[in-house]
Amino acid sequence: MSFCATVRAATIGACLGLAAMACGTKDAADPLQPTGPTGRIRFVNLITDPSRNPVNAILEGEVFGVNLAYTGTTPSSLPAPATANYSPIYTGNRTLVLKKTADTAVTVATLTVDIAADNDYTVYATGGTAGGAVSNFTLADVNSAVTAGRTRVRVVNMSPTAGAIDVFITAPNADLTTATPVATALAYRAASTYGDLAPGTYRVRAVPAGTPAASRPGAVTINLADVVLTAGTGRTVVTADNTTGGAPLRAFVLSDQ
Repeated sequence: MSFCATVRAATIGACLGLAAMACGTKDAADPLQPTGPTGRIRFVNLITDPSRNPVNAILEGEVFGVNLAYTGTTPSSLPAPATANYSPIYTGNRTLVLKKTADTAVTVATLTVDIAADNDYTVYATGGTAGGAVSNFTLADVNSAVTAGRTRVRVVNMSPTAGAIDVFITAPNADLTTATPVATALAYRAASTYGDLAPGTYRVRAVPAGTPAASRPGAVTINLADVVLTAGTGRTVVTADNTTGGAPLRAFVLSDQ
């Protein structure tokens, strides 16, 4: 049974089966419309334990994503047509269960998230290094209309190894010694404010918080090149550890809108 067919058959409180965008359209027929207040949700796998990855995500009893490797995200990874950036879900306390893909009898984590009406959320599953506990960090996202001719970006620091960082989003060959950071002393599990940028190709770099300007080029701990930002889009840059925790550190981009 397809994802959309499965959710149509559901009778529990998950709005995945009732909401239009989970099935890839904003204008679904009436039987697929939610009957109560909804928010929207997205999940990102940042579990640093290869023995438990990849995972399947079960949201309110419904399949939300399968075979999600480290940095994998859903619902955007679902087969077409269910490839929206977020899935609608009813408001209130909701449960996301992560199962080991290779052995679904193994529950990797049970996460809860409180959904408010008309809000978007990203749920990050974190931890797990060397068999440690897995927890979640839930962040509210802003996806209002982007300024005409501009693109909107923010940075979320999900790298415990990096600690607090100063982050720069610059032209590819910009000199870091004279660059202005988009975020300073950005702590682990913290997000920068949103910023508007002109469309173009950018480079994202991070250095330990407070690094003197002259020392920045030699202190880069995260370097993400060739980030293409187009007009009318919203993006979140996520910093993260390696697949087993620790260095080398990395960054990747989520499509918000």
